[in-house]
Amino acid sequence: MTSSSGPAAATPPEVPLRPDGSAARLLIVDDEESLADLLVEALSFQGYDVASAASGTAALAAVDASRPDLIILDVNMPGLDGFGVAERLRSTGDKTPIIFLTARTTPDDLREGFGSGGDDYLMKPFRLEELSLRVSAVLRRTLIGADGPRADDSVTVADLTLDLAEHRVTRGGKAVDLSPTEFRLLRYLAANAGRVVSKQELLKQVWGYDFDTESSLAETYVFYLRRKLEKLGPRLIHTVRGVGYMLRPPRE
Repeated sequence: MTSSSGPAAATPPEVPLRPDGSAARLLIVDDEESLADLLVEALSFQGYDVASAASGTAALAAVDASRPDLIILDVNMPGLDGFGVAERLRSTGDKTPIIFLTARTTPDDLREGFGSGGDDYLMKPFRLEELSLRVSAVLRRTLIGADGPRADDSVTVADLTLDLAEHRVTRGGKAVDLSPTEFRLLRYLAANAGRVVSKQELLKQVWGYDFDTESSLAETYVFYLRRKLEKLGPRLIHTVRGVGYMLRPPRE
């Protein structure tokens, strides 16, 4: 797979900095040498500190060595693929954000990716400008972040409770295992319970995407979040066709 560049005159987004003022660290993982070299060159030119790895096994070693702030991870690699890398990292408690690069489009593949702990995905072929915007958005959220909730903060909708301090969700007293991104999505929907929230609003508020994109990210995440919640009770997240989504208590 190859990528295509964005418009020549496009202005790259400002590079988010680490708390110590140094450039954000990226790790590019792709066994396609030409694509990996292109991404390393383009993102380094923008001001990022970029390392690369050509296999899943090398990626795990590189994470330990360089402690990146974001991993751009190809899915289709021989041996340990991108999903396997993500699963191993998450199983050790590593929460480094991951953007998957994938040519896979089936629902099962996307579910596997999100289940293994991915924060975003970009379909091949892609524009460098689009990847750059997404990288910047993820890092603004994860490096800079927002003020944390008070220790006593919680949100309850019907039998669903979000403990904002502990990032814990229960429904009917039973724990719901969510990824950090799923938790942010549910938190925003719960904070706006009873109101229709558009897909573009979710992309901006949950992922930090303040630019136009045709991404199906919000739709896909809502689908799998809904499935997790509905294992424990009736539907809470409803689709308002052509508008967006609403979280509300079940109607009797």
